[in-house]
Amino acid sequence: MTQAAPAPAIDVDPRLLEVLVCPVTRGPLDYDRAAGELISRSAKLAYPIRDGVPIMLPEEARELAE
Repeated sequence: MTQAAPAPAIDVDPRLLEVLVCPVTRGPLDYDRAAGELISRSAKLAYPIRDGVPIMLPEEARELAE
C-alpha cells in the first residue's frame, strides 16, 4: 500500500498574513507552511489553505491537540 504524497507547501503573501486574524479570537495567526495551515494558538485551531486561499471558517478549522 502506498502513502499519499504530502500536499505541496504553498507560499502565502506576507501582507495577507499581516491583516488576517482568527475569526474566533481576533488574535494573530501563525503560518505553518509545511501543513498549509494558519494557526490560531489562542483558539487552538488550524485553518486550512486550499488552492492558495485561506479558509477562515471556524467550522472548517481543525482543532489542535494540547
